[in-house]
Amino acid sequence: MRLRSGSIVSLRLLLIALILAACGPAPATASVAPTQTALPEWFDMPMTDVETGKTFTINDFSGKVVLLETMAMWCPNCLFQAGEVRKLHQLLGNPDDLVSISLDVDVNEDESSLKDYTEEYDFEWHFAVAPLGIARALGNLYTAEYLNPPLSPMMIIDRKGNVHHLEYGWKKADALAKSLQPYLNP
Repeated sequence: MRLRSGSIVSLRLLLIALILAACGPAPATASVAPTQTALPEWFDMPMTDVETGKTFTINDFSGKVVLLETMAMWCPNCLFQAGEVRKLHQLLGNPDDLVSISLDVDVNEDESSLKDYTEEYDFEWHFAVAPLGIARALGNLYTAEYLNPPLSPMMIIDRKGNVHHLEYGWKKADALAKSLQPYLNP
């Protein structure tokens, strides 16, 4: 059986569409079921807070709610999102049980520059350059979109260590507060 050139083109287009659908980003949801039952290994990997020079791990905040975002200093979306995180903390009255962490995932940026960045914009939460092991874990466990700062990737880690992904894109302070509320109020 011989296919006509129009049929071949149609089959090629269908194949391309199927490949693109399979390779495209996973649909983002505001708050989904936990993504794991055991705590991931990266929760134990140390990071250095650029402001204080002290190391910390995600597990250091066990029993608290963690809002984690990946970012880069060159990213305008990240700067906007950080402004909304600041507003979020003000909106919620700076609760002690909410910890925000901004992880710089650009391998060309360093702790000294990130510290200057946080001081320039007066950001007062944890900022760290993501160690390679953590960057790999984020990309492998939760999708490569976590290594693409302009997408404004963020996750909530609840009091039990369950990871909940937020939609990609800018998130205003009031939307963040609404996403966090179920986890802040046990």
